[in-house]
Amino acid sequence: MTTSRTAVITGASSGIGAATARQLADAGYRVVLTARREDRVKALAEELNAAGREAVAHSLDVTDRDAVAAFAAGLDRVDVLVNNAGGALGTESVAESDPGDWRAMYEVNVLGVLHVTQSLLPALTASGDGTVVVVTSTAGHAAYEGGGGYVAAKHGAHALAATLRLELCGEPVRVIEVAPGMVQTDEFALTRFRGDADRAAAVYAGVPDPLTADDVADTVTWAVTRPPHVNIDLLVVRPRAQAANHKVHRRS
Repeated sequence: MTTSRTAVITGASSGIGAATARQLADAGYRVVLTARREDRVKALAEELNAAGREAVAHSLDVTDRDAVAAFAAGLDRVDVLVNNAGGALGTESVAESDPGDWRAMYEVNVLGVLHVTQSLLPALTASGDGTVVVVTSTAGHAAYEGGGGYVAAKHGAHALAATLRLELCGEPVRVIEVAPGMVQTDEFALTRFRGDADRAAAVYAGVPDPLTADDVADTVTWAVTRPPHVNIDLLVVRPRAQAANHKVHRRS
């Protein structure tokens, strides 16, 4: 049985999840990497283990409740859970959007967080000093045109985190929400635009220094590594060039 403090990261195959795994591993955590793409998380685990860190990889779809329960049953301890798996699909208006896209976003951004958190909460509580992190978005705090389904899902994730914090008051578990603004990663915008690389690139065109995955991972790691009695309820983190979802400075 491991005695290392253990952090489980969902959506660890790329972007913010992979960066968070690296930074928590550097902070001394044994990291359990989960994502649907098993090859990606296995490669990351090998990278971390080769560097003298401790990492294991599991293929996991957070929308599959039975798979999540089986995964949780195989863990001997959990001290930190980083609910990072998520994503956006499409930019259609509410009037023209596909309900299937809304359903898919809700499944991963809200129900995925619910499945994993419910399954790991007993172990987090038993640790005597557990931390649940929910990576949401500034979309979970303000609406914008063309983002209805994603905005609704991230508002749902925000509500889940806020409610859980109230319900766990008095228990040895913190609930932290980190809400990033504009983050330039390899896949988020590309997935949202269904593989259209030109439209994905246009999101960041002219924006001086959008956030990187490492910036968000640094924020998550800082919040997790505060003293146990300190709870960072909510951290909204944006690039300096973004004052609000709809207010972004771009160089001409």
